[in-house]
Order: sequence, then structure tokens, then C-alpha cells
Amino acid sequence: MDIPAEVLYGIHTVRAMENFPYSSRPVPSGLIRAYGVVKQACIQTCLELGEWADEPAKGDAMVRACAQMAAGLLDEYIRVDLFQGGAGTSLNMNVNEVLANRALQILNLPLGSYDRVHPLEDINRYQSTNDTFPTALRVAAIQSIQQLEKVLVALQETFQTKEKEFANVVKIGRTEYQDAVLTTLGREMSAYAEAINRDRWRVYKCVERLRVVNLGGTAIGSGLSAPRDYIFRVTETLRDLTGLGLARAENLIDATQNADVFVEVSGILKACASSLLKISGDLRLLSSGPAGGLREITLPPRQAGSSIMPGKVNPVIPESVSQAAMQVLGNDVVIAQACSAGNLELNAFLPVIAANLLESIELLTVASDILRKYCVEGIEANREQCRQYVENATAVVTALLPQLGYDICARIAKESETTGKSIRQLVTEQHLLTEQEFEAIISPEAVCRLGHPKKQTKSKNHGSDNT
Repeated sequence: MDIPAEVLYGIHTVRAMENFPYSSRPVPSGLIRAYGVVKQACIQTCLELGEWADEPAKGDAMVRACAQMAAGLLDEYIRVDLFQGGAGTSLNMNVNEVLANRALQILNLPLGSYDRVHPLEDINRYQSTNDTFPTALRVAAIQSIQQLEKVLVALQETFQTKEKEFANVVKIGRTEYQDAVLTTLGREMSAYAEAINRDRWRVYKCVERLRVVNLGGTAIGSGLSAPRDYIFRVTETLRDLTGLGLARAENLIDATQNADVFVEVSGILKACASSLLKISGDLRLLSSGPAGGLREITLPPRQAGSSIMPGKVNPVIPESVSQAAMQVLGNDVVIAQACSAGNLELNAFLPVIAANLLESIELLTVASDILRKYCVEGIEANREQCRQYVENATAVVTALLPQLGYDICARIAKESETTGKSIRQLVTEQHLLTEQEFEAIISPEAVCRLGHPKKQTKSKNHGSDNT
């Protein structure tokens, strides 16, 4: 087959491009960079063991080529489609060819001079797709997850800021879309902060699941064709290069054939997506209106909302975050199916696992970041609207239960519905409570109190006050 003279890839890449014209989706840059550093660790370990001792310039050129790929400088030459047969062999071959030809360039030799630097004999020495691909995937996932954790921390802190800002905004709490009891807007924000906090810690724990790699196991985890010293040293070299707490799997056979760890990590990402989906739905509902909805909060206006309705502004940020979260939920199904479909000593479906796992991490990272920057930071409370709801809603009567009892509260609620008078008006007109007593009951302090103080009673035995 003809190959353009100036490109760094070779015949194996061209065949894969012909065989797998599926999605036109490029391999994620994070996975390419991770593959570069994995290859660098392998080649450096070989050099430490005396390989290419009589060709120091060749060894140096290969290491430099790997470092350039790890830095993202060779992405354009990774041309295979994300969806490919062979458990990722096409990507590994593409990487091998690019690194071999880049090393040849560094040595000022013609591209394709594989008698000097060979994609398989040199770049892929003591390796297999079956240990380098999953190791690169784990490195890429860990690095991406570390960024996701930082973004989630920032989102959590922003909700905590809004919790303090809205601490004194009393409003109607709702269950099943119906008025329930009083709460504060700050308390609602605190619940969002806590949900994101749990996601942050779950995501942080993903690193522990992903840090165990099967590098050195070669084809099925038996270390076929690799020297023992290489197997014991290569993961340490990779750990030094990446700064990640990587460890060689105790059972390389298990780590090569079983992919259940990716199901576990995807489940944690799914939980995070569920939180974002729920929060985004709440923000859309609370900001609905401006005239016909709840309008308890106002979201920052980001763009015109309609091509036909002038002045309409939509909650586009929560909507986009919701869609990203839905995609993550779908990716989780694919990952679970692909991880379950492995057979005997290998899972052939690692490419689709990689595609969906890395996409989920990226989607959650971007979604969490734009939700914070373009939405949560600019949320404003419509205090007067919240106040009017509290004044006019029968839900406020629940707060009067400790003082007035159920029967009186039920009667007052019914009178409010039939007469149109507010709860405040009825209880003060009937001298059940004073204005000051009513105001104290619906104050932020009273609403946020855990339970209510028990009335002081006289002990029959001791004559002392008990609470």
C-alpha cells in the first residue's frame, strides 16, 4: 500500500485506517500522551538493562521520541479510529510506527529505515498491546480524574459560598412538587455542596482502583519474552516518570484478563453524573418563569433563548450539564457490557472501554467547570418572591404545629384556602399569635433549628424544671 512520504505512521496504521472507518473520532490526546510515557518507561528500562548498549544515539533518540509523544507533540500522527478490533493492537502499532519514524528523524535517517529503528523489534521490545494499552488507559484515566477532582472541589466550594450568602432567605420547601415545610435557600445550597463533596471523595478514591497495572505481563500476564529484571523494574520506571503511585499487579494474569475495575470506576462517575443531573434539574425549576414559574432564583443570562420569542432567556448551562450527565449514564452501560464481554485470558473490547471511560471523565470535568463558572457563581436569590411564597402558602402552617397543635393548624390552613387570607393574617386576627411570635417562628434561625425546643414542664417529684 502507498504511504505518504512525509507522515510518521506506517503500513499497520494505514491498514487499520482502512479496516476501521467507524466514527472518525480521534484517539483522546490524554491516551496518546499516556501511551508515550508508557513506551518511554519500557525503553528506559531496557536501556538500564543494557539493551542497545552499542548504539547509545539510537537509545537516546527513542527516549526523546517517546518524551515528545508524552508531551502531546505527535498527536496528529495517531490516525486510527477509536473503535477498532484487536484489543487496541492498531493503536499500539500506530504508536510504535510513529515513535520509530520520529526516532529516525532525530537520527537524521530516512523515514521507514526500519533496519535502524524497528517499530516492533525496538519500540515494542518486551511489550504487548495487552499490557501497554490497559496501562496507558489507567495512566490517562488517573491524570484526567485528578483534574476532575479539582473541578469538583471548586464547585463544592462555590455552593458553600452560596449557602452562606442565602442563609437568611426563608422559602417554601417542597416534596413531590407540593408545598411542604419551611426551609432556607442556603440549606438547599448546602445539600448540593454535600452531594458534590461525596462525589469529590468517591472520585479521589478512583485513583486507588486504577493504580495497579499489568505492565510487564506481555501477552496474557505470564511475561512471555520479557526478562525477569525488566518485569520487576518497568513499573517503577513508569512511576518515576509520571509521579503517580503506580504498582505492578501481584497477579498479572488476573490484571490482563479482567476489566471489572473499569466498571467500578465508571459507576463512581455515574454517581457524579446523577448528582449533576439532579442539581441541574433543581436549578432549572427554581429559576423557572419569570412570570409563570417559581422564580425563587435567577440564573446568569448567557444567550438569547429563542429565535421567535423576543426576550426569552433559557437555563442553557444546566441544560447542557444535564445532557453531559445523561451521556455519562449511557457510557456506563457500554462500559459494563464491554468489560463483561472479555473471554478467557483477554478482554478484546478495551478500545470501547477506553473511549467511553475517558469521555465520561472529560464530560464531567467540563460540565462541572461550566456549571460553576457560568451558573452557580452568578445565582441570585429573589428574596421578595421567596418572602411572598412564605407569607401566602399554607405550608407555613406546619411551622405553627408546636405552638397551636394539629387541629387548629388544619382549621387555619382550610380558612386560608377558602378566604384567601394569609396564615399570618388569620392567626393574628384570631389572637392565636402576635406579629412578633409569628415572625420569630418563620425566622431563618427557627427554620434552620434542628427540631424545636421542648416546652418547660414542672416535675411532680422534684419540683424542678425539665427540658
